[in-house]
Amino acid sequence: MAITLTENAAKQIEKQLHNRGFGIGLKLGIKVSGCSGYSYVLDYADEQGEDEMIFEQFGVKVLVKENDLNKLDGIELDYAKEGINESFKFKNPNVKGECGCGESFSV
Repeated sequence: MAITLTENAAKQIEKQLHNRGFGIGLKLGIKVSGCSGYSYVLDYADEQGEDEMIFEQFGVKVLVKENDLNKLDGIELDYAKEGINESFKFKNPNVKGECGCGESFSV
């Protein structure tokens, strides 16, 4: 099982945690949503849950629930600026389709 971060994503997570003042990392998960089935969920992680695995790169921790790993295995989390917009980008090899608006995906 692998969850990877680009250096840009790690820097952004580190920046957000620093601005927040506390937290051990970022939680990455999925929820049933949208017209294609699932959407990504990002949140701060203040502690590791019993059902969560930690992946660490560039000194930044990403926590993922074991139940979500089958849909997130191999994902690369990036952070990119496109014009005036900046956001996290998900490169997930498990995705078989996405909805037109880009809000949800299917596996």
